[in-house]
Amino acid sequence: MSSLLPARPRQTLLVASAACSLIILDTNIVAVSLPSITRDLGAGLADIEWVVSAYMLSFASLLLPAGSLADRFGRKRMLLCGLVLFILASLGCGLATGSFSLDMARAVKGVGAAMLLTSALACIGHAFHDDQQRARAWAFWGTCMGVVITLAPVVGGFITATVGWRWIFLLNLPIGLVLMWGVKRGVDESRDTQAARLDPLGSLAFSTSLALLVWGLIEANRIGWESPTTLLRLAAGAAMLGTFIWIEKAQPRPMVDLQLLHYPRFIGALLGMFAYAGTAQVMMTLLPFYLQNGLGFSTINSGLGMLPFALAMLVCPRMTARLAAHHAPATLMGTGLALVGMGNLLCAWATSSGRYGDFALAMIVTGAGAGMLNGDSQKNIMMCIPRDRAGMGSGMSTTMRFSSILLAFGAFGALLSSLLRAGLEAGLAGMKLPPWLSLAELAARVAAGDLASTVRLLPPALSEQVTHLAPLAFRAAFHGVLLAAGVAALCLSIIVGLLLRQPLPVLRVQVH
Repeated sequence: MSSLLPARPRQTLLVASAACSLIILDTNIVAVSLPSITRDLGAGLADIEWVVSAYMLSFASLLLPAGSLADRFGRKRMLLCGLVLFILASLGCGLATGSFSLDMARAVKGVGAAMLLTSALACIGHAFHDDQQRARAWAFWGTCMGVVITLAPVVGGFITATVGWRWIFLLNLPIGLVLMWGVKRGVDESRDTQAARLDPLGSLAFSTSLALLVWGLIEANRIGWESPTTLLRLAAGAAMLGTFIWIEKAQPRPMVDLQLLHYPRFIGALLGMFAYAGTAQVMMTLLPFYLQNGLGFSTINSGLGMLPFALAMLVCPRMTARLAAHHAPATLMGTGLALVGMGNLLCAWATSSGRYGDFALAMIVTGAGAGMLNGDSQKNIMMCIPRDRAGMGSGMSTTMRFSSILLAFGAFGALLSSLLRAGLEAGLAGMKLPPWLSLAELAARVAAGDLASTVRLLPPALSEQVTHLAPLAFRAAFHGVLLAAGVAALCLSIIVGLLLRQPLPVLRVQVH
């Protein structure tokens, strides 16, 4: 950490960055263990999506109200409350006996994570006033996130392969207790003296909107995209999002200051975070599935196999901090998203060869772009937010990040399932599946990494065909997912670059 930062804010930065790192560790350490959890609990693709989505849903839904709570009741207090809830929920995850109990514990954990992350980011935003100090602080924060992202897949793979997946959750207990001690000693209390009252209607509308959208995306794999139920859920989610905006407009001091949406620069910053999270950060969860199900890697080898992505992501934040002195945010964000887009397209090309070496080189490009964006996307949003509303700013930023991951994970999961089913149907043409196994169920098991238990129950000829076809069909389906992510990132790089060239917001003072 730079010695140019003042001592007390430096302590705050260290502790708050460690708290954020715990969230990132927990999010990314789970990715490589998902196929093992699937096999152990007998879950399908939709079930395993909920292991991620139950956590992300409660997390993303509560980030905005958690930011308001931090502003109103104190950021240090909320940081400690979030740690307590996160530790207790981690214990529940480690002791879960089935996919439903694991999902419930993960949902509670998301509540604690929302309280923890928004208050930690608000503490950093409040502690540093000078622009240069803020830039150094966010660069250090981005480096911490990169280190954790680098270590998480390897640690997750090692723990899962040696002592079992439950310990990836139980690991949070000692880390959380140490962090509680650090918060009490190293973080000063701060709050917004003009913070608004809580907004339960706005919180409910936003949470309901996100829940309906994710529910529609995930369950569409089971009931079909053309189903009236799927269309109704997605339409209702969009309607509730409109209701949330209407509610916020009526608030004198809302959770989301809608004045900001009048400024292209702020919209560009939010869209940049959305694009980064939905096309780059989500890959930390999706790529281990490809390494295990497409290339046949073991759990620990898939963790090691993610190192090219993670190491590139680790190196780039410091390079970006130096480049920031000479280049505008629009240039850096546009370049970062373009690298992510090209990296995803190169990964798509590498799936055709089926060679890990090609895929590793492509992941370096994606990781480099993600590293440029990781801290910079956060900084660009916080630059648009008044210092006294740091909690709102961190809530909006992290809501956009994790909402994007959540929606992208659901959308890419749906696309993967659809393409995989089509590939299996073409490859098994003329062969009859047993009555107890539908094509949709077979596709779900292949996608979730639980093919072995299914193959053992099939007739020898069919078993041999499915065993040969499954990894080929998975690689072809994943090729389509990566193409979609690459094209989206390239398109968004142009839009974000143009919007970020606009002036910073100048908010009007509100009378209370």
